[in-house]
Amino acid sequence: MEDRATANVRVDGAPAEATLSDVELRWRCGAAGGAERALSLEREVLGVQVRGKEVVVRAFVAAGAARALSCAGAATGAGGKRCRRDFVLQMADGEGAAVAWGQRLTRCLDSFGRPKRLFVFVNPFGGKKCAKKIYDTEIKPLFEAAGVNITLQETEYQGHSREVASSLDLAEYDGVVCVSGDGVLVEVVNGILQRTDWEEAIKMPIGVIPAGTGNGMAKSLLHAASEKYSVSNAVFAIIKGHKQSLDVCTILQGDTKFFSVLLMTWGLVADIDIESEKYRWMGSARFDFYAVVRIMNLRKYCGSIQFVPAPGYEAYGEPIKQIKNSIVESVEQNGKSHRSCYPGPSVEFQASDWRFIDGPFISVWVNNVPWAAEDIMAAPEAKFSDGYMDAVILRDCPKADLLALLLNMSDGSYVKSPYVTYLKVRSFKLSPGQLVENPKRGGIIDVDGEVIARGKGTYGKNEHQDVMAYGHPIQLTVHQALATIYCPDKIR
Repeated sequence: MEDRATANVRVDGAPAEATLSDVELRWRCGAAGGAERALSLEREVLGVQVRGKEVVVRAFVAAGAARALSCAGAATGAGGKRCRRDFVLQMADGEGAAVAWGQRLTRCLDSFGRPKRLFVFVNPFGGKKCAKKIYDTEIKPLFEAAGVNITLQETEYQGHSREVASSLDLAEYDGVVCVSGDGVLVEVVNGILQRTDWEEAIKMPIGVIPAGTGNGMAKSLLHAASEKYSVSNAVFAIIKGHKQSLDVCTILQGDTKFFSVLLMTWGLVADIDIESEKYRWMGSARFDFYAVVRIMNLRKYCGSIQFVPAPGYEAYGEPIKQIKNSIVESVEQNGKSHRSCYPGPSVEFQASDWRFIDGPFISVWVNNVPWAAEDIMAAPEAKFSDGYMDAVILRDCPKADLLALLLNMSDGSYVKSPYVTYLKVRSFKLSPGQLVENPKRGGIIDVDGEVIARGKGTYGKNEHQDVMAYGHPIQLTVHQALATIYCPDKIR
């Protein structure tokens, strides 16, 4: 039978009888029949502090319930919003009782396996450059209330978090947190997989708190748990310590290897994402604005795709008659890395497994999680650790219908359009070509918000500065459940 402790207390100055179990703190205000209130230790309590004969319970509760949990007031709807609230229990039996209750509450919280030491990256350059302010005003107070010890690292340049993650003494921490868009998360994963101890290092839980432009991973995690998308809910998910396995995609071209956790895109979506950088000052509105610009001046690209379909999707595309029988050689042996680092997934496919679709294409979009940004549900059927990527192919579409598709991306319903081909794949190979309208100009290949290859005449830096070469095949292969990420407690 569950051991319960009871005590006479005052809650916010009002007399009450309190009961404490391993999962819940409950109190009844006034005499028998008075209003009863409760706090779930796992779902609502951040931490506890003892001050003399007072026990201060630091909570994170639904905004409307904050008043209802005292001994006065009534609950009101809050639309899923939460707020910080301290509940002060003054123990009638004095300081000894307060110490005993404080210790028991602490033991209960510790039993949930919550992180105590976190290494936190803050990207001060992402989005509207507000990440440091968000950390100071919204994130830090919640971590402090939960008693989490933080080591803070502000990133100073692109690739900085990858460098730090590749050599960080992970034994000193329970988890790594990224306060940014999705870029720092990608860098951290790539840095960890470059380590000689990658097999242990990749088990380190990684947390994501949205403070950039895209924020697709944070939105995917919160939405999957039916949690309101917000900075504070993302922080609380990390504090609670629940974990979720995450697929990692190896992107390979010849001797060059890169790891992705979010998406790869080429064509319309990549053009919008990268070419809209000049309007970064607009925040996420830059995507909507530039989408209209690109549709009015629609581009189509020559090229072809090859893929190994997931079970149930074998009817898509046409069979390939000649292809290497195995991708083990291409993923593991050709990848330019020391064997002590992560070599890529070890999988084999038969020649008959592969299928192809030829262009021209308007857009090719390969996704690992449902949301590409906080307001773009790119792949409504995507799962975090199912071992598949969700490919979205658009070959031809009238401009008016294309605009309607973009307007329906906020709920994922655009994939039902007859112009959209949506399928799950185990491996995917893109052979990008030139613009149909201008054979001298290529396109942009965007992985997790960063350009990895671009053709001649495209926006931005010289194509020779990119990680991969445009025009040559680029292959993606999934390693199921390779990484671990902090998540809300229930993922659908």
